[in-house]
Amino acid sequence: MTSKPDRVVLIGVAGDSGCGKSTFLRRITDLFGKEFVTVICLDDYHSLDRKQRKETGITALDPRANNFDLMYEQIKALKNGQAIDKPIYNHETGMIDPAEVVQPNHIVVVEGLHPLYDERVRSLMDFSVYLDISDEVKVAWKIQRDMAERGHRYEDVIAAINSRRPDFTAYIEPQKEFADVVIQVLPTQLLKEDKEGKILRVRLIQKVGVEGFEPAYLFDEGSTIDWRPCGTKLTCSYPGIKMYYGPDAYYGHAASVLEVDGQLDNLEQVIYIESHLSKTATKYHGELTHLLLQHREYPGSNNGTGLFQVLTGLKMRATYERLTAKEAKIAATANV
Repeated sequence: MTSKPDRVVLIGVAGDSGCGKSTFLRRITDLFGKEFVTVICLDDYHSLDRKQRKETGITALDPRANNFDLMYEQIKALKNGQAIDKPIYNHETGMIDPAEVVQPNHIVVVEGLHPLYDERVRSLMDFSVYLDISDEVKVAWKIQRDMAERGHRYEDVIAAINSRRPDFTAYIEPQKEFADVVIQVLPTQLLKEDKEGKILRVRLIQKVGVEGFEPAYLFDEGSTIDWRPCGTKLTCSYPGIKMYYGPDAYYGHAASVLEVDGQLDNLEQVIYIESHLSKTATKYHGELTHLLLQHREYPGSNNGTGLFQVLTGLKMRATYERLTAKEAKIAATANV
């Protein structure tokens, strides 16, 4: 653990299981350093163990299977700089294990199915992101993984997806409305028939009007831009790359949207795209590309997923620096 933080910055990362949260968390930890970040997995606040959920027919997505009162009290305590005795949900046994002591850290990432579900927990967040994988892509990924790697039948995979859908639609998906940033992964529009979900269209939906948060933009802020950067400065295989930027509305909020459709063949050349992006919160020219290149083996590095995860991480860093500088200024004024 690093020195005791003067200000704990809370980041919420929401989304369904299998939507890329673990890769995104690795990118955040890489950016800030492992000692600087504590990750709280909200599965630890399950109030029903696996056996009880099976007996009652209540899924882990259902709020009734989770202890939001304890979640709120403990996350609030961490934000106030106090240690907590956090329960542990054991994924191997499906049981709730004895609690562990968690100390406050400079950055506490609260990740899982419900970080933005409870209004009290949501109000504690300093920055929040929702990872939104469209049904078509989710089905393609799950079919590939479960059939190829786990030997499941197609019918069983589809049945498993459909059994989760009502609770996902009721309790998880509505959290998109409250996120500062939504990373949306959709099927490509560059190919008519891409059933495998290998080429993706990824949108970065940035809420406008969030205090201290400046949406990144392409070329000209507030304009609507369609850009095909493939050519002498960006190597693209078929079907190429298309980028988009423009204003939009999202759940009734004004939003600024960046989009990448297609695959990045040569990550070194992302510097060309980066040079046309503004308000990226980088410290130096090329930092976005450098961070992407550091872990080119991470899933999504060769499409808009990796690019926008890194960009969102940089925005989180900017939020952290703004809030801690503000805290230091208040402390200095109080000591005068």
